[in-house]
Amino acid sequence: MPLDPKVALYLQQVSDSGAKPYEDMTPAESRRLDMNELTKTRTERVLEPFVAIEHSFIPGPTADLPVRIYRPTTANSDELQPAIIFIHGSGWVVSNIETNDHFSRALANRTGSVVVAINYQKAPEHKFPIPMDDCYSSTLWIFEHAELLGLDPLRIGILGDSAGGNLAAAVTLRLRDENGPRLAYQVLVYPAVQYGWDTPSAHANAEGYLLQRASMKYYWGHYVRSEADALNPYCSPLNAQSHKDLPPTFIYTAEFDPLCDDGFLYARELRGAGVNVKYRCFDGVIHGFIKMLGTFDQADEFLNELKQDLLEI
Repeated sequence: MPLDPKVALYLQQVSDSGAKPYEDMTPAESRRLDMNELTKTRTERVLEPFVAIEHSFIPGPTADLPVRIYRPTTANSDELQPAIIFIHGSGWVVSNIETNDHFSRALANRTGSVVVAINYQKAPEHKFPIPMDDCYSSTLWIFEHAELLGLDPLRIGILGDSAGGNLAAAVTLRLRDENGPRLAYQVLVYPAVQYGWDTPSAHANAEGYLLQRASMKYYWGHYVRSEADALNPYCSPLNAQSHKDLPPTFIYTAEFDPLCDDGFLYARELRGAGVNVKYRCFDGVIHGFIKMLGTFDQADEFLNELKQDLLEI
């Protein structure tokens, strides 16, 4: 499939702006750009209605972690609610729960689930395993306090995109390995599930599609401390010795994305281990498309499809 015309126009606008790719910036520069973009687009974004937001902190292994809880106001407050633990992406380095606020609102509103967004500590100041430990301990805390939070512990799933998909997959593996609470499902959106950047899709989509092959080298270089880290299955979930006994899994990828093959390979591995897996590659779009609500039609299509997929679990 060719690039969707709206995606092609967006990429041309990015190119014409002369913006530097993330891999040519320091982490501090990339974070400032991320927040500047949020400030510029804040008035343009259509924020989802009918969502109540709670700000809180939960204890992590090395720091208290900010979280935001998004509750659809249409939910019945007298009943325990389904929930999605949301782990945002951006290379373990950039982004936060504020820059993902518009997506978290939409996720809660469209799925009818309470969304608990975790602001884990970022690399390179906090390399592996700290971000993964933050997300794992946060997940345990959410389960331990589920009823206090008004959540149904039997209907708590996890969703992560990109580096967040890596962390979500790692948390899911670790919960199984350590006999932790069972997630109802995991949703992995263009997840980075293996160290390296040499898959066919990484080469085919190496440049010109926002996330670049060089970007992955840059992000991984900030996240891992050593080759041993890179091989650890909680860093590269595709490396796990077994993928059996994992919850139902939904994997979504983008056609013009260096990480497209990561999601495909993980879906194939899980399916071979007997896990109930749905895999879909969205044609004509690029990495990050699910956050482009109001810009790319496929962002709304993803949320609508996810809603239906979760209803069928």
